[in-house]
This record gives sequence, structure tokens and C-alpha cells, in this order.
Amino acid sequence: MEAQLKKIRQLLEKECQLNQELQNQNQELKRQLEQKEGFIQVLQGRLDELDCAPQRNSNEMPEVRQSRAAVMAPERVPEVLEITVNRVKKTASEAAQIVKAIGKNDFLRRLDEEQITMMVELMKVLDCGPGDVIIREGTEGDSMYIVAAGELKVTQAGRDLRTLSSGDMFGELAILYNCKRTASVKAVTAVKLWCFERQTYRSIMTNKSKMKREQLMGFLKTARTLKALNDAQLSKIIDSMEEVKFQNNEVIVREGAEGNTFYIILKGEVLVTKKVNGQQKLIRKMGEGEHFGELALIREILRTATCTAVGVVTCFSIDKEIFEETIPFESLELHDDADSLEDDEKTEKVGPETSLKLNELIPVPYQEGSYQGEPVTLGVGGFGKVELVTTLQHRKYFAMKKISKQHIVAKKQEGHIILEKKILQAIRCDFIVRLHAAFKDARYIYMIMEFCPGGEIWTKLKEVGRFQENIAVFITACVVEAFAYLHNKGILYRDLKPENLMLDSKGFVKLVDFGFAKELSRGEKTYSFCGTPEYMSPEIIQNQGHDFAADFWSLGVLIYELLVGSPPFSSSEPQKIYAKILDGVLNFPSYMGEGAKSLITKLCRPRPGQRLGNTKNGIKDVRNHRWFNSINWHKLRMGQLEAPTVRLIRKGPCYINFDRYPYDKIQAEEEFSDWDRDF
Repeated sequence: MEAQLKKIRQLLEKECQLNQELQNQNQELKRQLEQKEGFIQVLQGRLDELDCAPQRNSNEMPEVRQSRAAVMAPERVPEVLEITVNRVKKTASEAAQIVKAIGKNDFLRRLDEEQITMMVELMKVLDCGPGDVIIREGTEGDSMYIVAAGELKVTQAGRDLRTLSSGDMFGELAILYNCKRTASVKAVTAVKLWCFERQTYRSIMTNKSKMKREQLMGFLKTARTLKALNDAQLSKIIDSMEEVKFQNNEVIVREGAEGNTFYIILKGEVLVTKKVNGQQKLIRKMGEGEHFGELALIREILRTATCTAVGVVTCFSIDKEIFEETIPFESLELHDDADSLEDDEKTEKVGPETSLKLNELIPVPYQEGSYQGEPVTLGVGGFGKVELVTTLQHRKYFAMKKISKQHIVAKKQEGHIILEKKILQAIRCDFIVRLHAAFKDARYIYMIMEFCPGGEIWTKLKEVGRFQENIAVFITACVVEAFAYLHNKGILYRDLKPENLMLDSKGFVKLVDFGFAKELSRGEKTYSFCGTPEYMSPEIIQNQGHDFAADFWSLGVLIYELLVGSPPFSSSEPQKIYAKILDGVLNFPSYMGEGAKSLITKLCRPRPGQRLGNTKNGIKDVRNHRWFNSINWHKLRMGQLEAPTVRLIRKGPCYINFDRYPYDKIQAEEEFSDWDRDF
């Protein structure tokens, strides 16, 4: 009898277990069904919008970014960039041909007259014979060319694409950054080319920007009203100023009118006149470096004289309203966030956890699917891959970033890798992925990072098309906290995009990949050309020198992409992306809310000194924007908010939220230059 009861009990237990499993499966199916219904609703909503909306011009909305963004690794820029190329004399018709070719290029036509003149003067001559290969597909290039005479053929993978002749330009992306050629160019006849190298272009752009900045700094220091300001504050004023041109006899300010703008004369002369007994009396003539209207920045005044342009005059100007946003007279302290970051500073520990050993880390294999048994690869990038590893003792998961040392040396990224480790070692922030340990061997550099099981925001965005506003708000708020922490420590991030945002198990967002990060003092500028094309700020593209304001620009681009599914400035051709960024035209879809439009517009202002987050109240202005009304910032920092992103996380094996990659068994070659001896 007891044996029968035992058997019945076992059967009942087994049946209960089966019922529980079926119930779990039902719940999972129900969750998946809800997710799919939500996705269908999003698609239906988009379809309705397309049906109801008037036909748009194809140029109005951005192209959808379906693939992961390419990145431009920073090339080291020397402190002093010298132009080593000799000036080549050109006839008037040759110079005109070059100017015309530059004028037809989307990107280069935005250079100013002086920069174009220098490009014309510094172009070298290259003579080639029939059959000579000027550009070979797949190789790296550092020069652009303009055809002076002759004919060339462009081919890609053996297919003829087009013919180039007199006045055509090719290879121009190479003067911006080190990129692989996407096609071959071969001379059909004898050809004469004008050739221009990246280092020369960079020298022209950077030297001019530095000289202009130093010149403006000197001019500002002569203004009595601004004497109390330090170099960092004067630098912020320069970032907010706009270049304006006035034609001959044009009145710049009129006596008796309300004054709200301060001017510095960059080029030309200005007559100052005052009405005396009904007649205009000449007071003085002002030239380059002189300024007027400084009192208009600090109080309401009426202009006491008339200023008129003599010939064409170029000025740098700033309005009172923008000046007040930039410089707080009641407090000259520029740093913010000391109150909100106090807790972080107290609990901070420096240095990675050193208890881990490289030989104790073992790969985690896929448990099912076509890659079953192979090690899990979480991501693949231009500088290496990220693998999922664990330890036998603790069964804790880590993301192991594995980078080929030979590749680092080939791309001259040694300094950036060492700096990345240094920065990550010092960081203790809940919104930034943590570095647990770092190792090296003859082939690789290894960084053992915190594992974020929720996966990339990029993957989630591609799954749903675009995020609901509350999800976009939460993701962006996490990024704002990460930026507040980094900027307070003098760290510029420079590579914000959905691919570099990860979800932890609670749905909180963490910033990853610090390969482009840089330590920067307030008021200092850096001149590297780096980042992701769609997210680059205008000042990076134009080599004008950039700082923390570049991160706020990218924050505006991120918000747009989270809400739309594609960044505001996008194209399959990088130079068209740069042209759109410099044009700065934001086109918003009808479904985007007014709060989001307002925030994006303020973050993506062309002048870095006018961007929200980079004015006198710093990042507090971003937090206080109405788009974030639903966010309790203190609770967010404490991890006490319920993350709406948690519904994006699928349940299953620890790697279920990541794209799957085949395991690459090819070993990198050994590298013994000893650049990493202190790593």
C-alpha cells in the first residue's frame, strides 16, 4: 500500500511539475504575443501616418540607418602642425578650375575664402601615364585629387563605374580621415592631376582655428567689462560668438536704438559717428581687433553712437541673452554637480579588482542553436571583439574585450588604449560599465568588463523600429547622469550612439567603450577628427577644436535616433552626412512631441557655446528641461526608479539579448614592440 501511495505521490508531483512548466511556457508565449502586438501597433501607427501625411520631399527626412555605424579612430595631432608642402604656382585658369571643383563638392564648398585659397596654393602636380593606377580599391589613402587634364576610369570589384575627366574630383574623404578606398582609379590617357594630402589639409584647418582662437582671446582681454573673467570663461564666450558680415555703408548699430549685441572687428573698418546739432560728426575710425557694444552685455542701454561699415566688414558678435546664458556674473565658478556627485566621490574606489586572473577565465558556450558548443561572442568591432567569460569558482559572468596588439600598433592607437584603461580604472559610476581587471599577452590586450545581460540599446531599437517616449526619456536620463559624472572629472566621451549603450539586468543603461575618451581641462580644446559620422558635431568636422560641448551635440542626435529610429543627419555617403550636419537643418516627424523637439534643437545648436548643457548652469539645464519632467533624478541615481526598459529584456540564457556571431578561431599575430609594458 505504501509503495502504491509513493508511486501516486511521484506521479502527482511530476504532473504538478509539468503543469508549472506549461504555465511558464504560456506566460512566455503571452509575453511574446504582447510584444508582437505592440510592434504591430507601432507599424500600424507608422502606416497611418504615411497614409495621412502629405507627400514629403525625399530630402526632408533622414535615411534609416540599418547597419551599425562606422567609427573614425582619432589620429594623433602634433601640437604644432607645420605645412611642409611647397607652394606650386598656378595660372589663373588652373586656379579657377580647382576653385570650381571645390565649389561642386558638398563638404569642401563650405570652407571660407582663405582656406580655399590656401588649398589652391598648396596643391601639388602629379603626372601619370596611361594604365597607371592612382587609387587601388581596399588600400588606405591620404590624398584627394582633381583632374587637370586627361581621362581616368573608376572601377569597383572589376566593374566599370564611371569615367573622370577635366575638373572632376575624387578621393576627397581621405583628407578628413584614414579610410579604405572603396574603388580603383586608373589613367586611361596621360593625365595631369592636382593632389592634396590629409596632413596639409589638417594643418590649414587646425592652424587657422588655433590662430583665430588666440586672436579672439587677445581681443576679449582688452574689453574692460570682461577683465574679471578667466581664460576658461573667455573660451566659452568665443564658443558662443557668431561670425557676421556687413556690406559697405551698412549700419551695424544705430545711435538711440536699444543695444543688445557686442561686436569684435575681425576684418575691415568701422566708422563711429554721433549726431551733433542735427549733423553726423565723425568720432573715430575702428579697425581689426577693436570692439564696441560691450556695455550692452550687462545692462539695458541705448546706443550712444552709430557704427557704419567701410567696405566689407567681418565681425564676431554675441547677443546679451546668449552672453547671460554663458557667463554668470554672480559666481565665476564654472564647475557644477558637486552636490549631486558628492555621494559618488565618498564611496569611490580607484583601480580595478585584481583578484581575477586571466588563466582562470573560461569562455561561456552557446547552449543551443547553430553555434551550440561554440564560445559566445557578444560583439565585434574594428578594434577587436567582446567575448562572454566566467570563472569556475564564482560563476559570475564578465564581458572580455580582446584587442589585437598588432592592430593597435598598425592604427597608431597605443596611447588611446592606455588612456582608455586609465580612465576606466578611475571610474565608479552606476551609469558606466565597470572595468574589473586588465591583462596582456604577446597577441592581445584584455579588458575584463562588467557584463550587462540586457544587451545593446542598438539591438533593441532595431527590433522595435523606434522607442516610445517614456523609454527614450529613461535611456537619455541615464546618459545624462553618465555625462555629468565624466565631465565633472574632466573626461570627454566622444562616441555616444545606441551601439555603446548597454542594459543591465534591471533595465538601467550603462555607457561602454571608452576608446575615444579624452581628459580635458575646462577652457582647453582638442583637435582630433574622430567619432561616428552621424554623431559628429560641426566643430569636429571643421577641425575648429572641440570640448565637452561635442558630447551635448551627440546627446541631441541620440534622442532623435531613439524616437525616430534613425539619426537626423544620415546618408550612405559620409561626406553627405557631414554636409547635412554643417547645414544644421533638423526635420522632425509629425509624431514627435514638442518637448523632444525643443530639447534636440537646443542640444544641436551649431555654436558649441550656445548648446544646452554648455551654458552657465551646465548640465543642470538639461536635467531641468520639460522633456525630463517624469524623471526623479535623485531616485534615478539611487537606482530606485522602475526602468521602463526592463520590458525590452528577453528571458532565457544569459546571452539571449545579444546578436549571435560565429566564433573566430584565427589568432592575431604576436607583437613585441613593448608599447604596453606599463599596461
